[in-house]
Amino acid sequence: MSTTQTFLLPDLGEGLTEAELLTWLVAVGDTVELNQNIAEVETAKASVELPSPYAGTVVALYADEGATIEVGRPFIDIAVEGASTQDHTPTAPQNLVSSSPDPSDSRPASKERTPVLVGYGVAEESTGRRRRRTNAATVPAVDAVGTEQERPLAAPPVRFAAKQNGVDLADVPATGDRGQVTRDDLEQYLARSAADPVPEPAAARGESARPDAAVLDEERTPIKGVRKHTADAMVRSAFTAPHVTEFVTVDVTPAVDLLAQLKESKHFRSVRITPLALVAKALLVALRSNPSLNSAWDEANQEIVTKRYVNLGIAAATPRGLMVPNIKNAHTLSLRDLAEALTTLTTTAKEGRTGPQDLSAGTITITNVGVFGVDSGTPILNPGEAAILCFGAIRRQPWEHRGEIALRSVTTLSLSFDHRLVDGEQGSRFLATIADILSDPVTLIALS
Repeated sequence: MSTTQTFLLPDLGEGLTEAELLTWLVAVGDTVELNQNIAEVETAKASVELPSPYAGTVVALYADEGATIEVGRPFIDIAVEGASTQDHTPTAPQNLVSSSPDPSDSRPASKERTPVLVGYGVAEESTGRRRRRTNAATVPAVDAVGTEQERPLAAPPVRFAAKQNGVDLADVPATGDRGQVTRDDLEQYLARSAADPVPEPAAARGESARPDAAVLDEERTPIKGVRKHTADAMVRSAFTAPHVTEFVTVDVTPAVDLLAQLKESKHFRSVRITPLALVAKALLVALRSNPSLNSAWDEANQEIVTKRYVNLGIAAATPRGLMVPNIKNAHTLSLRDLAEALTTLTTTAKEGRTGPQDLSAGTITITNVGVFGVDSGTPILNPGEAAILCFGAIRRQPWEHRGEIALRSVTTLSLSFDHRLVDGEQGSRFLATIADILSDPVTLIALS
């Protein structure tokens, strides 16, 4: 005897509301084991593989590869052996992508809830009784200990949108067929609250929503996954934190000479030591006397949070777009360990193996535009951080040295910082300290 269990797409971390299905790792009719990976999905944070919370046979798949699925929506059906099916009407295995948004099926019902895999919330114990599946938005909310709470019914994306707009869902008239607040309800509520009327959609006016791409010789790429997250984050950062950017051009010939010596040293022969490693170490040393650059603005509590640990973010261009993985507790690492961590971080990012944990909790960031032959830039802050350092290309050029003109290795550093957290003097001293260390790297030995 068996019963069909429906696995809903879980929240994969930090309140994410949707994921793109990259690849199915199973097909209808396959036998799967508990914790066997069944699909690879991409969230706004990273690409992850989903393990199965059940052991059994795949009955149905609810999405095509490339589709975007909301958290809480049905993802896969698995027939599990050992449970009664007396109230279950079997259906032929099928792909349900074209079915209605609220597909009807059966799943066990019980008042008792037991924890399942980490991140998958709670699951109902099987009792052999069946009930019609309901949309995740229509069931009462359950807190961490399984206690039901009364609150307006709404799907996770609607709750997220309401939170972003500062709306209490209890104030929004609900028109859903089960009393839930729908996306349209929220949008209409926001429209009524706005001072200006919302423009009528082009489609409602009988106009084409967009020109024919083929006629205009254009290619259109859906904005989703990492690209969507990056765009949202950068806009939020640019219009939330008051940015200030300062520049300094510095003779780094001593640092370049030190790198050459380190590469010949037996202590660094197995390590890829780069200019970025020296810049990162200089930044970490400079933070000791300039802690305000390693802080965050807590709007909710109206507090400045100064962090005594440094999770150093490195902006990386990857096949999936811009990502900022970070090195946890970078302040505790020696120059050699820091160089190894940077190599691991960049290799993992380029291979698309960066996990969600590597992208969260960063405290300050470096972006290395010099690898593209660019001299400088005005970087945008990684959301939630106080500063970002931009490292430009190192070029051989004429430079005044000891009263004479000589060919020297010169680079430009730029620092963007949040002026709510960092005063001009603090930002200037921090940038100047980094420049001083790179122009006289013996300082690293003295201060490390």
